[in-house]
Amino acid sequence: MIELTPAQRRELRAKAHHLNPVVTIAGNGLTPSVIAELERSLQAHELIKVRVQGAEREQRDALMNELCTTLNASPVQHIGNILVVWRERREEDKAAAEPLQKRSSKAATAKSAAAFAAAARRAALAKAASETRRPPARASSGRIRGTGRGR
Repeated sequence: MIELTPAQRRELRAKAHHLNPVVTIAGNGLTPSVIAELERSLQAHELIKVRVQGAEREQRDALMNELCTTLNASPVQHIGNILVVWRERREEDKAAAEPLQKRSSKAATAKSAAAFAAAARRAALAKAASETRRPPARASSGRIRGTGRGR
């Protein structure tokens, strides 16, 4: 297991607050398929929540320890039926993920550039349409001048 300092644990708890559980462990416990899914989730997200159903507190504590030793992860928090676990991404998968991130960022840039251009065209059309509907501007002093009558 990886040991975390109290400051690291506090920061990870804050980040995990808004996460939803990605894996649910029920009556069968840590089966190979559950371990494989936890492995994939940790590799993808680093910080995950796990929901445990149908277990008492002592069983959940033992499950957390077993889970962390099996996956070489670090326990962050255990509140009720929710376990929070953290593990840094493994290097071999980081190198494989980098080209995908570069490709997706180019696609996202192209998509956002096209969206920006479309929004600019819509704004220009809306401005032109509003100018054609608007009556010509006139001086608005509140009184008509030059009539010779005082009101």
